[in-house]
Amino acid sequence: MADRRPPNLVLIGHRGSGKTTVARRAADRLGFSLVDTDALIVSEAGMPIATVFEQEGESGFREREACVVRAVMEGEGQVVSMGGGAVLRDDNVACMRARGLVVWLTAPIEILWRRIQADAATAANRPALTSLPGIEEVRAVLAARTVRYRAAAHVEVDASAELES
Repeated sequence: MADRRPPNLVLIGHRGSGKTTVARRAADRLGFSLVDTDALIVSEAGMPIATVFEQEGESGFREREACVVRAVMEGEGQVVSMGGGAVLRDDNVACMRARGLVVWLTAPIEILWRRIQADAATAANRPALTSLPGIEEVRAVLAARTVRYRAAAHVEVDASAELES
């Protein structure tokens, strides 16, 4: 019987859901390579994501993201940590679902916000996604994206438990 394991494990979710930490652990356990699409965008652009947003707007960033998603999803044996907004484009979702098991990491808004606040790199390198302050932005973005995460995911996993790096 043929191996039915998907070629990739794809993690999606809001900032602070634990994608990077879970991806690192899963890659180690599965013997897969670890890929972070946001890190690839930063490397290819030569600037932080916040600067890409400032210089190219969200549409420019999303186009860069779509190119990275297409390229990454051609590979196999990877645990892929997707940027939180990768699910906003149907072509990204189609690539993810066709070439991997898509896992949506969820957590309550308060936990997401606490994790975002605790990560200095998030504040320094990630753009504001709305004009709302703090936890209100998390609430608004999650409300807008939940239907997209749910539609993209093969599996939903509660990632509320504390994650150690």
